[in-house]
Amino acid sequence: MSFDALLWLSFGGPEGPEDVRPFLENVVRGRGVPPERLDEVEAHYQHFGGVSPINRLNHEAMDAVRARGFELPIYFGNRNWHPMVEDTVAQMKADGVRRALVFPTSAYGGYSACRQYDEDIVRALQAVPDGPELVKLRQFFDHPLFIAAFADGVRAAAASLSGSYRLVFTAHSVPVSADKAAGPPAEGGYRYSRQVVEASRLVAAELGVTEYDVVWQSRSGPPQIPWLEPDIVDHIDALHAKGVTGVVVCPIGFVSDHLEVVWDLDTEARDRAAELGMEFARATTPNGDPRFAELVVELVAEHTEGVAPRKLSSFVAAGCTVNGAPCAPLCCEPVKRPVRS
Repeated sequence: MSFDALLWLSFGGPEGPEDVRPFLENVVRGRGVPPERLDEVEAHYQHFGGVSPINRLNHEAMDAVRARGFELPIYFGNRNWHPMVEDTVAQMKADGVRRALVFPTSAYGGYSACRQYDEDIVRALQAVPDGPELVKLRQFFDHPLFIAAFADGVRAAAASLSGSYRLVFTAHSVPVSADKAAGPPAEGGYRYSRQVVEASRLVAAELGVTEYDVVWQSRSGPPQIPWLEPDIVDHIDALHAKGVTGVVVCPIGFVSDHLEVVWDLDTEARDRAAELGMEFARATTPNGDPRFAELVVELVAEHTEGVAPRKLSSFVAAGCTVNGAPCAPLCCEPVKRPVRS
């Protein structure tokens, strides 16, 4: 099929202290998140000068794709901060783009990990009448290049420790109700957590590791709403109680070292391990690995050259959509969140 461009679609992040609050207000719009929770998260960003590394990392990843001789122009758009996807799609239309592929910077299914990117596409096309057709690329959590990059990250992290360790995989927590709704209803739900568990299994198998844990991080909801557990910091406490002296954390749910990785893992989890006298090492995410750029090129080639998808699991190849329409009926339907006063 013929395409004119690639839209790199990401979450977005503040570029300075004055950006943090309006960025966070964009993130939580319509969710009724209380101001005190925003104050807490704002402090995390201000701890790093009000700058999230996510935009820089995205630009580096796009440059790595271009360096592989990628011929399509690459446009960059975000959900929550500049460049906003609506503005990017408007620019694409002005440049004469009629049909584009979309690479979402998330490897998994589920509402936040997949369906919300479709909503971004719908919103952008509503803002840009007669805009280009936008074809979103599939989920890639089980792509061999994705798994290999993480496996090497774990190897390097483990080599930095002096003794034995427990391998712990972590991904962004979501409400249990949202995970239950992940995937088409006929699949039985829980697509997000099942994919995270499968990606963890694939990395562990690549490493020859048979005992490991899958935990969660970055919970932000009210305490009365069940989210995926256990939390990474609580799990470190539990490992310490069992006599574990070292831990290697692999952020399997993330494609880059953005702020939730550097705060929740490199700061909170690392500090807790240090308090307990445990060695701690964190595996890198794939964003800076050349294989990540090659992965993007391969996903594009599935559409432009008819290249067969490379997958390591039996999960259905899902997430490919046209103009934001769901990839399957009722797939990853959003769950209404309680509004807090």
